[in-house]
Amino acid sequence: MIMKVYIDVACLEELPPGKGTAISVAGKDVALFNVDGTIYAMDDGCLHHGVSLGTSEFDGKIVTSRGHGWKYDVTTGSTLNVSDYGVATYRVKVLDGKIMIQTDETLRSAA
Repeated sequence: MIMKVYIDVACLEELPPGKGTAISVAGKDVALFNVDGTIYAMDDGCLHHGVSLGTSEFDGKIVTSRGHGWKYDVTTGSTLNVSDYGVATYRVKVLDGKIMIQTDETLRSAA
């Protein structure tokens, strides 16, 4: 059985509303976004060209890949270019000003 755990990945004050960033957790690249005070996390690499989504243009709840302009809804990880296609997302919670993402025990142990 894989146990789900939350890992502290960033401070909330480092990610103001309307901003995105890229982080690495145990060798896995993750993009974080602040949409009107709610934090979302998803795989950082664009499915089309592998470009970082966390460092790409972010507006509202849509991030546009710097590679070839693919657009993703950061609240779902789904691309707007191809239906039923997107990147993995992670559950997020904020506790005492710390952003934490849910992952499995295997990833946590590798940290």
